[in-house]
Amino acid sequence: MTPSEVITEVRNLIQDNTATFRYSDVVLLGFVNQTLKKMVVLRPDLFSFITDFTTVADTTLQSCPTDSVRLMQIFQVTDGDAVTEVSKETLDRMYPNWVSESSGTPINFMRHVRNPNKFFVYPRPISGIELVGEYAQSPITYGLNDTILLLPDAYLTSVVEGTVFLAESVDNEHVNSGRAKLFLDVFVQGLGAGLQTRIITDVEEGGLDPRQVI
Repeated sequence: MTPSEVITEVRNLIQDNTATFRYSDVVLLGFVNQTLKKMVVLRPDLFSFITDFTTVADTTLQSCPTDSVRLMQIFQVTDGDAVTEVSKETLDRMYPNWVSESSGTPINFMRHVRNPNKFFVYPRPISGIELVGEYAQSPITYGLNDTILLLPDAYLTSVVEGTVFLAESVDNEHVNSGRAKLFLDVFVQGLGAGLQTRIITDVEEGGLDPRQVI
């Protein structure tokens, strides 16, 4: 999927495919990039990226990469053992001295409930420790013919709908007629529907009541 492909579909929907365009490619490209940034906020799972996280030695508080929207998971020490998620509140209550223990190789991680791009590890890492983690990566600013990374091609229609909304929302005629809102609603509902269908594929019961599964 490229912004150029999105723009071709957008021009058909907004009937801007005559010799003299109402919107230049540059303007529509800006709308495409804005749409992608809206999508990562609404559906961060669509932009998930797995990589090595470099830790800061001798401190429990760690940070995601600078292009992160939010942490999704810490899997393991790079080339090492698994790192399991625990509740910071529970660990604080049951073992308050965990923050002052000697540095070592992390075995647990905890989310920072007020900062989606921070997390805690136990014990504090020694120098040189890297963790395999997953985070939602903020989309870069794309050029017309760049390949849009991470986002599955099946979401082309969602990018088109979001871009049409932005294009129509700057036109008073389409704002007043409700056409702009129509595409906004379709855009948001489509992303929500994609999230709901994960129940069918991602759980053993396939979305059915577990009591009905034999």
